[in-house]
Amino acid sequence: MSETGLAPQSTAPDSRHPLALLRDPGTIRLRCAAILRAADANVSEYFTVQRGALPALAARVVALTLKRFPDLRIPYHSRWRHFEAGGVDRKPLLDALLAGRGSAEAARARFDLSVVSVLLDAGAGPAWRYAEGRGAGAADAERTDGRPESVLQRSEGLGVATWHAFLNGSFSATAADPLRADAAALERVDAGALRTIFQSSPSNPLVGLEGRAGLLLRLGAALRDEAARGGGSARPGLLFDRLTDGGTRTEVTATAVLGEVLRVLSPIWTSGSRVQGLPAGDVWPHRWAGDLTGSGPLPLRDPTTGGWVPFHKLSQWLSYSLIEPLQWAGVRVTGLDALTGLPEYRNGGLLIDGGVIVPRDARLLARTWKPQDDFIVEWRALTVALLDELAALVREQLGKTADELPLACILEGGTWAAGRELARELRADGSPPLKIDSDGTIF
Repeated sequence: MSETGLAPQSTAPDSRHPLALLRDPGTIRLRCAAILRAADANVSEYFTVQRGALPALAARVVALTLKRFPDLRIPYHSRWRHFEAGGVDRKPLLDALLAGRGSAEAARARFDLSVVSVLLDAGAGPAWRYAEGRGAGAADAERTDGRPESVLQRSEGLGVATWHAFLNGSFSATAADPLRADAAALERVDAGALRTIFQSSPSNPLVGLEGRAGLLLRLGAALRDEAARGGGSARPGLLFDRLTDGGTRTEVTATAVLGEVLRVLSPIWTSGSRVQGLPAGDVWPHRWAGDLTGSGPLPLRDPTTGGWVPFHKLSQWLSYSLIEPLQWAGVRVTGLDALTGLPEYRNGGLLIDGGVIVPRDARLLARTWKPQDDFIVEWRALTVALLDELAALVREQLGKTADELPLACILEGGTWAAGRELARELRADGSPPLKIDSDGTIF
Protein backbone atom coordinates (compact mmCIF):
# COMPACT_ATOMS: atom_id res chain seq x y z
CA MET A 1 0.00 0.00 0.00
CA SER A 2 1.15 3.56 -0.65
CA GLU A 3 1.31 6.25 2.04
CA THR A 4 -2.18 7.37 1.06
CA GLY A 5 -3.65 3.97 1.81
CA LEU A 6 -4.23 3.26 -1.87
CA ALA A 7 -3.17 0.06 -3.51
CA PRO A 8 -0.31 0.86 -5.93
CA GLN A 9 -1.57 0.81 -9.49
CA SER A 10 0.38 0.02 -12.65
CA THR A 11 0.10 2.72 -15.30
CA ALA A 12 0.72 0.22 -18.13
CA PRO A 13 -2.31 -1.00 -20.08
CA ASP A 14 -3.67 -4.19 -18.56
CA SER A 15 -2.73 -6.75 -21.23
CA ARG A 16 -4.75 -9.38 -19.39
CA HIS A 17 -8.05 -7.66 -20.06
CA PRO A 18 -10.02 -9.27 -22.92
CA LEU A 19 -10.43 -5.88 -24.60
CA ALA A 20 -6.87 -4.65 -23.96
CA LEU A 21 -6.07 -4.29 -27.65
CA LEU A 22 -9.15 -2.14 -28.21
CA ARG A 23 -8.00 0.18 -25.41
CA ASP A 24 -4.60 0.81 -26.97
CA PRO A 25 -4.38 4.08 -28.99
CA GLY A 26 -2.00 2.24 -31.33
CA THR A 27 -4.92 0.00 -32.31
CA ILE A 28 -7.04 3.05 -33.06
CA ARG A 29 -4.47 4.20 -35.59
CA LEU A 30 -3.98 0.73 -37.11
CA ARG A 31 -7.67 0.08 -37.62
CA CYS A 32 -8.36 3.59 -38.94
CA ALA A 33 -5.42 3.28 -41.32
CA ALA A 34 -6.87 0.03 -42.62
CA ILE A 35 -10.15 1.78 -43.42
CA LEU A 36 -8.27 4.62 -45.11
CA ARG A 37 -6.45 2.08 -47.28
CA ALA A 38 -9.79 0.68 -48.36
CA ALA A 39 -10.97 4.15 -49.35
CA ASP A 40 -7.70 4.75 -51.20
CA ALA A 41 -8.29 1.48 -53.06
CA ASN A 42 -11.64 2.91 -54.22
CA VAL A 43 -13.68 0.15 -52.60
CA SER A 44 -15.62 2.37 -50.21
CA GLU A 45 -19.26 2.72 -51.18
CA TYR A 46 -19.55 5.98 -49.23
CA PHE A 47 -16.45 8.13 -49.66
CA THR A 48 -13.51 9.05 -51.81
CA VAL A 49 -10.37 10.66 -50.39
CA GLN A 50 -9.03 13.71 -52.20
CA ARG A 51 -5.54 14.30 -50.82
CA GLY A 52 -5.00 17.12 -53.29
CA ALA A 53 -7.15 19.26 -50.99
CA LEU A 54 -4.95 18.65 -47.95
CA PRO A 55 -2.26 21.34 -48.58
CA ALA A 56 -4.81 24.12 -48.90
CA LEU A 57 -6.62 22.88 -45.81
CA ALA A 58 -3.31 22.79 -43.92
CA ALA A 59 -2.65 26.36 -45.02
CA ARG A 60 -6.04 27.36 -43.62
CA VAL A 61 -5.25 25.69 -40.30
CA VAL A 62 -1.83 27.39 -40.23
CA ALA A 63 -3.34 30.81 -40.92
CA LEU A 64 -5.95 30.41 -38.18
CA THR A 65 -3.34 29.07 -35.76
CA LEU A 66 -1.08 32.09 -36.36
CA LYS A 67 -4.06 34.42 -35.95
CA ARG A 68 -5.03 32.85 -32.63
CA PHE A 69 -1.51 32.21 -31.35
CA PRO A 70 0.93 34.47 -33.22
CA ASP A 71 3.79 33.45 -30.92
CA LEU A 72 2.94 29.76 -31.51
CA ARG A 73 2.67 29.20 -27.77
CA ILE A 74 -0.32 26.95 -28.28
CA PRO A 75 -2.01 25.26 -25.32
CA TYR A 76 -3.35 21.73 -25.48
CA HIS A 77 -6.77 20.99 -26.91
CA SER A 78 -8.61 20.31 -23.67
CA ARG A 79 -11.70 21.13 -21.65
CA TRP A 80 -9.69 23.83 -19.92
CA ARG A 81 -9.83 25.94 -23.10
CA HIS A 82 -13.62 26.03 -22.81
CA PHE A 83 -13.25 27.36 -19.27
CA GLU A 84 -11.63 30.38 -20.98
CA ALA A 85 -14.67 31.01 -23.22
CA GLY A 86 -15.60 34.59 -23.95
CA GLY A 87 -12.02 35.71 -23.43
CA VAL A 88 -12.32 35.23 -19.65
CA ASP A 89 -9.54 33.41 -17.79
CA ARG A 90 -11.54 31.72 -15.04
CA LYS A 91 -8.73 29.49 -13.76
CA PRO A 92 -7.25 32.07 -11.31
CA LEU A 93 -10.57 32.06 -9.43
CA LEU A 94 -10.41 28.29 -8.96
CA ASP A 95 -6.71 28.52 -8.05
CA ALA A 96 -7.56 31.06 -5.36
CA LEU A 97 -10.35 28.90 -4.00
CA LEU A 98 -8.00 25.90 -3.87
CA ALA A 99 -5.17 27.88 -2.24
CA GLY A 100 -3.97 26.27 0.95
CA ARG A 101 -4.64 22.75 -0.20
CA GLY A 102 -1.74 20.49 -1.06
CA SER A 103 -0.90 19.95 -4.73
CA ALA A 104 -2.38 16.44 -4.70
CA GLU A 105 -5.70 17.55 -3.22
CA ALA A 106 -5.89 20.49 -5.62
CA ALA A 107 -5.23 18.05 -8.47
CA ARG A 108 -8.06 15.80 -7.26
CA ALA A 109 -10.44 18.77 -7.36
CA ARG A 110 -9.31 19.67 -10.90
CA PHE A 111 -9.76 16.03 -11.93
CA ASP A 112 -13.27 16.10 -10.43
CA LEU A 113 -14.15 19.17 -12.49
CA SER A 114 -12.52 17.88 -15.68
CA VAL A 115 -14.17 14.46 -15.61
CA VAL A 116 -17.68 15.68 -14.89
CA SER A 117 -17.44 18.55 -17.37
CA VAL A 118 -16.09 16.37 -20.19
CA LEU A 119 -18.73 13.70 -19.67
CA LEU A 120 -21.40 16.39 -19.97
CA ASP A 121 -19.79 17.75 -23.14
CA ALA A 122 -21.74 16.02 -25.86
CA GLY A 123 -23.38 17.93 -28.71
CA ALA A 124 -25.64 20.68 -27.40
CA GLY A 125 -27.68 21.21 -30.55
CA PRO A 126 -27.89 24.45 -32.54
CA ALA A 127 -30.66 26.15 -30.54
CA TRP A 128 -29.25 25.96 -27.02
CA ARG A 129 -27.69 28.97 -25.24
CA TYR A 130 -26.14 29.49 -21.81
CA ALA A 131 -26.25 32.97 -20.28
CA GLU A 132 -23.39 33.31 -17.81
CA GLY A 133 -24.46 35.43 -14.88
CA ARG A 134 -28.15 34.58 -15.17
CA GLY A 135 -29.93 32.28 -12.77
CA ALA A 136 -28.89 28.80 -11.77
CA GLY A 137 -25.33 27.74 -12.34
CA ALA A 138 -23.75 31.21 -12.31
CA ALA A 139 -21.24 31.93 -9.56
CA ASP A 140 -22.00 35.27 -7.92
CA ALA A 141 -18.28 35.90 -7.48
CA GLU A 142 -17.92 36.24 -11.24
CA ARG A 143 -20.41 39.11 -11.53
CA THR A 144 -18.78 41.64 -9.20
CA ASP A 145 -16.72 43.29 -11.94
CA GLY A 146 -19.67 44.77 -13.77
CA ARG A 147 -19.18 42.69 -16.91
CA PRO A 148 -22.31 42.28 -19.04
CA GLU A 149 -24.06 38.97 -19.27
CA SER A 150 -22.21 36.62 -21.64
CA VAL A 151 -24.18 34.26 -23.86
CA LEU A 152 -22.35 31.11 -24.93
CA GLN A 153 -23.23 28.16 -27.15
CA ARG A 154 -22.17 24.59 -27.81
CA SER A 155 -19.06 23.22 -26.05
CA GLU A 156 -18.07 26.57 -24.56
CA GLY A 157 -21.49 27.05 -23.07
CA LEU A 158 -21.55 23.53 -21.68
CA GLY A 159 -18.08 24.01 -20.24
CA VAL A 160 -18.84 27.30 -18.50
CA ALA A 161 -22.16 25.96 -17.20
CA THR A 162 -20.45 22.97 -15.60
CA TRP A 163 -17.69 25.24 -14.28
CA HIS A 164 -20.24 27.32 -12.35
CA ALA A 165 -22.14 24.24 -11.21
CA PHE A 166 -18.88 22.80 -9.83
CA LEU A 167 -18.01 26.04 -8.02
CA ASN A 168 -21.50 26.11 -6.54
CA GLY A 169 -21.19 22.58 -5.16
CA SER A 170 -23.70 20.92 -7.48
CA PHE A 171 -21.62 17.71 -7.59
CA SER A 172 -20.39 17.69 -3.98
CA ALA A 173 -21.84 15.56 -1.18
CA THR A 174 -20.21 17.83 1.41
CA ALA A 175 -21.73 21.27 1.92
CA ALA A 176 -18.58 22.51 3.62
CA ASP A 177 -16.47 21.55 0.58
CA PRO A 178 -18.23 22.45 -2.67
CA LEU A 179 -15.12 22.04 -4.85
CA ARG A 180 -15.39 18.31 -5.39
CA ALA A 181 -17.52 15.70 -7.13
CA ASP A 182 -18.63 12.70 -5.08
CA ALA A 183 -20.30 9.48 -6.18
CA ALA A 184 -23.20 10.08 -3.79
CA ALA A 185 -23.92 13.48 -5.32
CA LEU A 186 -23.40 12.36 -8.92
CA GLU A 187 -25.95 9.59 -8.44
CA ARG A 188 -28.53 12.20 -7.43
CA VAL A 189 -28.09 14.40 -10.52
CA ASP A 190 -31.11 13.75 -12.72
CA ALA A 191 -32.34 15.36 -15.93
CA GLY A 192 -34.19 18.00 -13.93
CA ALA A 193 -31.02 19.05 -12.12
CA LEU A 194 -29.13 19.25 -15.42
CA ARG A 195 -31.98 21.25 -16.92
CA THR A 196 -31.43 23.82 -14.17
CA ILE A 197 -27.62 23.79 -14.49
CA PHE A 198 -27.81 24.29 -18.25
CA GLN A 199 -30.78 26.72 -18.19
CA SER A 200 -32.61 24.38 -20.54
CA SER A 201 -36.29 24.88 -21.31
CA PRO A 202 -38.73 24.28 -24.17
CA SER A 203 -37.56 27.56 -25.67
CA ASN A 204 -33.88 26.75 -24.96
CA PRO A 205 -33.64 23.01 -25.61
CA LEU A 206 -30.51 21.01 -24.81
CA VAL A 207 -30.41 17.61 -26.44
CA GLY A 208 -29.58 14.44 -24.52
CA LEU A 209 -30.38 15.50 -20.95
CA GLU A 210 -31.54 12.02 -19.94
CA GLY A 211 -28.45 10.44 -21.49
CA ARG A 212 -26.15 12.87 -19.66
CA ALA A 213 -27.88 12.25 -16.33
CA GLY A 214 -27.61 8.50 -16.82
CA LEU A 215 -23.91 8.88 -17.56
CA LEU A 216 -23.32 10.71 -14.26
CA LEU A 217 -25.31 8.10 -12.34
CA ARG A 218 -23.19 5.31 -13.82
CA LEU A 219 -20.05 7.35 -13.16
CA GLY A 220 -20.97 7.47 -9.49
CA ALA A 221 -21.48 3.71 -9.40
CA ALA A 222 -18.18 3.05 -11.20
CA LEU A 223 -16.31 5.28 -8.76
CA ARG A 224 -17.87 3.49 -5.80
CA ASP A 225 -16.70 0.16 -7.21
CA GLU A 226 -13.20 1.46 -7.91
CA ALA A 227 -12.87 2.92 -4.40
CA ALA A 228 -14.03 -0.38 -2.92
CA ARG A 229 -11.40 -2.27 -4.95
CA GLY A 230 -8.37 -0.08 -4.38
CA GLY A 231 -9.18 2.37 -1.62
CA GLY A 232 -9.58 6.11 -1.67
CA SER A 233 -12.60 8.38 -1.96
CA ALA A 234 -15.31 7.61 -4.51
CA ARG A 235 -14.70 10.66 -6.70
CA PRO A 236 -13.14 11.30 -10.13
CA GLY A 237 -10.02 12.56 -8.35
CA LEU A 238 -9.34 8.92 -7.61
CA LEU A 239 -7.92 8.74 -11.14
CA PHE A 240 -5.14 11.08 -10.04
CA ASP A 241 -4.23 8.75 -7.21
CA ARG A 242 -4.29 5.69 -9.44
CA LEU A 243 -2.00 7.35 -11.98
CA THR A 244 0.46 8.76 -9.44
CA ASP A 245 0.23 6.31 -6.53
CA GLY A 246 -1.36 8.96 -4.38
CA GLY A 247 0.81 11.77 -5.69
CA THR A 248 4.16 10.02 -5.28
CA ARG A 249 4.86 9.25 -8.96
CA THR A 250 6.17 12.19 -10.96
CA GLU A 251 5.99 10.85 -14.53
CA VAL A 252 3.24 9.14 -16.49
CA THR A 253 2.56 8.48 -20.18
CA ALA A 254 -0.44 9.76 -22.10
CA THR A 255 -1.22 6.15 -23.02
CA ALA A 256 -1.37 5.31 -19.32
CA VAL A 257 -3.79 8.19 -18.73
CA LEU A 258 -6.11 6.87 -21.43
CA GLY A 259 -5.73 3.31 -20.16
CA GLU A 260 -6.71 4.30 -16.63
CA VAL A 261 -9.66 6.36 -17.86
CA LEU A 262 -10.90 3.39 -19.90
CA ARG A 263 -10.29 0.90 -17.11
CA VAL A 264 -12.11 2.83 -14.40
CA LEU A 265 -14.89 4.30 -16.53
CA SER A 266 -15.65 1.38 -18.86
CA PRO A 267 -18.90 0.46 -17.02
CA ILE A 268 -20.50 3.81 -17.82
CA TRP A 269 -20.62 3.33 -21.62
CA THR A 270 -23.91 1.51 -22.05
CA SER A 271 -24.80 3.19 -25.34
CA GLY A 272 -21.67 1.97 -27.10
CA SER A 273 -20.84 -1.51 -28.31
CA ARG A 274 -20.38 -4.71 -26.36
CA VAL A 275 -17.50 -6.96 -27.39
CA GLN A 276 -17.28 -10.48 -25.94
CA GLY A 277 -20.17 -9.53 -23.69
CA LEU A 278 -18.22 -6.62 -22.15
CA PRO A 279 -18.99 -2.89 -22.47
CA ALA A 280 -16.48 -1.56 -24.99
CA GLY A 281 -17.80 1.98 -25.34
CA ASP A 282 -16.95 3.98 -28.45
CA VAL A 283 -15.91 0.90 -30.46
CA TRP A 284 -17.72 -0.16 -33.62
CA PRO A 285 -17.61 -2.98 -36.17
CA HIS A 286 -16.39 -2.34 -39.67
CA ARG A 287 -15.59 -4.82 -42.42
CA TRP A 288 -12.25 -3.17 -43.26
CA ALA A 289 -11.01 -2.81 -39.67
CA GLY A 290 -9.29 -6.18 -39.60
CA ASP A 291 -6.76 -5.47 -42.36
CA LEU A 292 -3.84 -4.44 -40.17
CA THR A 293 -0.93 -4.78 -42.56
CA GLY A 294 -1.94 -3.09 -45.78
CA SER A 295 -1.35 -6.33 -47.72
CA GLY A 296 -4.95 -7.36 -48.02
CA PRO A 297 -7.30 -9.34 -45.77
CA LEU A 298 -4.75 -11.45 -43.89
CA PRO A 299 -5.40 -13.50 -40.72
CA LEU A 300 -6.02 -11.16 -37.80
CA ARG A 301 -3.45 -10.81 -35.06
CA ASP A 302 -6.28 -10.72 -32.55
CA PRO A 303 -9.17 -12.97 -33.62
CA THR A 304 -11.28 -11.95 -30.61
CA THR A 305 -11.42 -8.21 -31.36
CA GLY A 306 -10.50 -8.07 -35.04
CA GLY A 307 -13.09 -6.30 -37.16
CA TRP A 308 -13.74 -3.71 -34.45
CA VAL A 309 -12.45 -0.15 -34.75
CA PRO A 310 -12.04 1.78 -31.48
CA PHE A 311 -12.28 5.55 -31.25
CA HIS A 312 -12.80 6.39 -27.55
CA LYS A 313 -13.50 9.99 -28.47
CA LEU A 314 -14.83 11.14 -25.09
CA SER A 315 -12.21 9.13 -23.21
CA GLN A 316 -9.41 10.63 -25.30
CA TRP A 317 -10.93 14.10 -24.92
CA LEU A 318 -10.95 13.46 -21.17
CA SER A 319 -7.36 12.21 -21.26
CA TYR A 320 -6.25 15.38 -23.07
CA SER A 321 -8.12 17.38 -20.42
CA LEU A 322 -6.33 15.65 -17.54
CA ILE A 323 -2.82 16.39 -18.84
CA GLU A 324 -2.72 19.96 -17.54
CA PRO A 325 -4.02 19.12 -14.04
CA LEU A 326 -1.29 16.49 -13.87
CA GLN A 327 1.34 18.97 -14.99
CA TRP A 328 0.10 21.62 -12.54
CA ALA A 329 0.64 19.01 -9.81
CA GLY A 330 4.25 18.55 -10.93
CA VAL A 331 3.70 15.33 -12.88
CA ARG A 332 5.49 15.03 -16.23
CA VAL A 333 3.28 13.59 -18.99
CA THR A 334 5.19 11.95 -21.86
CA GLY A 335 4.20 10.47 -25.21
CA LEU A 336 1.43 12.97 -25.98
CA ASP A 337 1.26 12.01 -29.66
CA ALA A 338 0.29 8.45 -28.78
CA LEU A 339 -3.25 9.79 -28.45
CA THR A 340 -5.11 10.37 -31.71
CA GLY A 341 -7.09 13.17 -33.23
CA LEU A 342 -10.68 13.33 -32.02
CA PRO A 343 -13.17 11.98 -34.58
CA GLU A 344 -16.13 14.26 -34.02
CA TYR A 345 -18.14 17.01 -35.67
CA ARG A 346 -15.51 19.74 -35.97
CA ASN A 347 -12.39 17.80 -36.96
CA GLY A 348 -14.35 15.41 -39.17
CA GLY A 349 -16.50 18.25 -40.47
CA LEU A 350 -13.38 20.18 -41.48
CA LEU A 351 -12.26 17.30 -43.67
CA ILE A 352 -15.66 17.02 -45.37
CA ASP A 353 -16.17 20.77 -45.78
CA GLY A 354 -12.56 21.12 -46.92
CA GLY A 355 -13.05 18.63 -49.73
CA VAL A 356 -10.72 15.91 -48.41
CA ILE A 357 -13.35 13.34 -47.39
CA VAL A 358 -15.89 13.45 -50.20
CA PRO A 359 -19.21 11.58 -50.06
CA ARG A 360 -19.95 9.69 -53.26
CA ASP A 361 -23.53 10.98 -53.06
CA ALA A 362 -24.15 14.40 -51.52
CA ARG A 363 -27.58 13.24 -50.42
CA LEU A 364 -25.89 11.07 -47.79
CA LEU A 365 -25.18 14.25 -45.82
CA ALA A 366 -28.87 15.07 -45.59
CA ARG A 367 -29.72 11.87 -43.72
CA THR A 368 -29.68 11.43 -39.96
CA TRP A 369 -27.34 8.60 -38.96
CA LYS A 370 -26.71 6.45 -35.91
CA PRO A 371 -23.20 6.25 -34.38
CA GLN A 372 -22.96 2.56 -35.36
CA ASP A 373 -23.81 3.08 -39.02
CA ASP A 374 -21.02 2.15 -41.44
CA PHE A 375 -21.18 5.62 -42.97
CA ILE A 376 -20.37 7.25 -39.60
CA VAL A 377 -17.79 4.66 -38.54
CA GLU A 378 -15.99 5.07 -41.85
CA TRP A 379 -16.08 8.88 -41.71
CA ARG A 380 -14.67 8.86 -38.19
CA ALA A 381 -11.91 6.38 -39.10
CA LEU A 382 -10.92 8.48 -42.10
CA THR A 383 -10.89 11.53 -39.83
CA VAL A 384 -8.43 9.94 -37.38
CA ALA A 385 -6.06 8.76 -40.12
CA LEU A 386 -6.19 11.96 -42.17
CA LEU A 387 -5.71 14.23 -39.17
CA ASP A 388 -2.26 12.69 -38.78
CA GLU A 389 -1.50 13.53 -42.43
CA LEU A 390 -2.90 17.04 -42.01
CA ALA A 391 -0.82 17.52 -38.85
CA ALA A 392 2.36 16.63 -40.74
CA LEU A 393 1.59 19.28 -43.37
CA VAL A 394 0.81 21.90 -40.72
CA ARG A 395 4.15 21.22 -39.02
CA GLU A 396 5.94 21.42 -42.36
CA GLN A 397 4.37 24.79 -43.19
CA LEU A 398 5.21 26.13 -39.73
CA GLY A 399 8.70 24.65 -39.66
CA LYS A 400 8.02 22.71 -36.48
CA THR A 401 8.78 19.16 -35.38
CA ALA A 402 6.32 16.79 -33.75
CA ASP A 403 8.04 17.39 -30.40
CA GLU A 404 7.69 21.15 -30.84
CA LEU A 405 4.09 20.97 -32.04
CA PRO A 406 2.32 17.86 -30.76
CA LEU A 407 -1.05 16.83 -32.12
CA ALA A 408 -2.79 18.17 -29.00
CA CYS A 409 -1.61 21.67 -29.97
CA ILE A 410 -2.49 21.29 -33.65
CA LEU A 411 -6.03 20.30 -32.66
CA GLU A 412 -6.29 23.44 -30.54
CA GLY A 413 -4.49 25.76 -32.93
CA GLY A 414 -6.00 24.40 -35.09
CA THR A 415 -8.18 21.89 -36.75
CA TRP A 416 -11.10 22.09 -34.33
CA ALA A 417 -11.41 25.86 -34.65
CA ALA A 418 -11.00 25.68 -38.43
CA GLY A 419 -13.78 23.11 -38.59
CA ARG A 420 -16.11 25.46 -36.78
CA GLU A 421 -15.01 28.46 -38.88
CA LEU A 422 -15.56 26.66 -42.17
CA ALA A 423 -18.95 25.35 -41.04
CA ARG A 424 -20.05 28.91 -40.32
CA GLU A 425 -18.94 30.02 -43.77
CA LEU A 426 -20.89 27.25 -45.49
CA ARG A 427 -24.04 27.07 -43.34
CA ALA A 428 -25.87 29.94 -41.69
CA ASP A 429 -26.27 28.15 -38.35
CA GLY A 430 -22.70 26.83 -38.32
CA SER A 431 -23.93 23.27 -38.06
CA PRO A 432 -21.71 20.32 -39.00
CA PRO A 433 -22.00 18.90 -42.52
CA LEU A 434 -23.70 15.70 -41.33
CA LYS A 435 -26.28 14.69 -38.75
CA ILE A 436 -26.02 12.01 -36.05
CA ASP A 437 -28.79 10.87 -33.73
CA SER A 438 -26.89 10.86 -30.43
CA ASP A 439 -28.07 10.32 -26.86
CA GLY A 440 -25.38 12.68 -25.59
CA THR A 441 -22.85 10.06 -24.50
CA ILE A 442 -20.76 9.43 -27.65
CA PHE A 443 -20.26 12.85 -29.29
